[in-house]
Amino acid sequence: MDDSEYPETMPATSPGVLAAIPPRALDLTLTRSAIRMQHSHSWSIDKVNTVHDLVICLGGQGDYVLGDERVRLLPGMAMMIPAGTRFQGRNPDPAVTYTGLAQHFRLDLFGRHDLLSRMRYRRIVRLSRWQVVGPLVRHYRATAPAGSVTLAMHHAFMFLLTEFIEDAFIAWTERDDAALNEPGGLAAAITLAATRIASDPLQRGLSERVVAAAPYNPDYFRREFSRRLGASPARFQEARRMEMGMQYLEAGLSVAETAHRLGFQDSYYFSRLFKQHIGISPRGWQEQLRLRRDGQWPRGEEDGQVIYPLKPGASNAGMAGDD
Repeated sequence: MDDSEYPETMPATSPGVLAAIPPRALDLTLTRSAIRMQHSHSWSIDKVNTVHDLVICLGGQGDYVLGDERVRLLPGMAMMIPAGTRFQGRNPDPAVTYTGLAQHFRLDLFGRHDLLSRMRYRRIVRLSRWQVVGPLVRHYRATAPAGSVTLAMHHAFMFLLTEFIEDAFIAWTERDDAALNEPGGLAAAITLAATRIASDPLQRGLSERVVAAAPYNPDYFRREFSRRLGASPARFQEARRMEMGMQYLEAGLSVAETAHRLGFQDSYYFSRLFKQHIGISPRGWQEQLRLRRDGQWPRGEEDGQVIYPLKPGASNAGMAGDD
């Protein structure tokens, strides 16, 4: 793969479906080692798994029946078989071996709530970043131990699973009160609400719709959201918009063009909001980027950790143009 295919700075895109879920809130369990699929024409399967199964095709083709749905898996395509789903599979081509990877897993939020059950998603997708994902799938398949599960496998598979979710996701499902009326239910509801907001922060009024959809009293839910995340749902959405602004500015867009892409007609109003949330103006942020490129450490970044908004009284480095 030629590195020139990827620009040094990518323009801002949607933050992603799982953007606001803290890594430690997700519990990924690989329930067995990877299955190195290598199936001749005589192969067939008819079973139900008690856990989820992600299948990725590397070569040949596989024909499947999932419930009432018939699908054909081709190279570069991935299929999710949800837990409890009966599926049948076969290799329809007598001349070509069907090869790929299958991994059984669970993905729980706070160790209690099956995350995939809270989504509507396409069961089969063509992976949009196959030029990146394909080599990792082959490496994962080749290096996974025959019987055990390793730490490296967990990290690699989380990447593969995230790629599938990003391509397959349709919408979050609404759950009734009973579904979250259990220990950890409120934390899960707040995390999912924050994730819905973070995945599409440019959607007007999204924060209020998310609050209305939560299975709790709206005023109580807003208070708990603010207490746990440090900002109201509306301010949280505003902050995620400003983070997208940081990406646009880093990609080389002007302040005016960044404001326009974020839905602001008034670039001065955008600049004021940006400074409220980030602690520095858009021009100041552009100057910080210049300092980084020159190998300097703006605004107290020496320890490699930056928390926004930047606190008053930090180093004045990088403040040029901060107006």
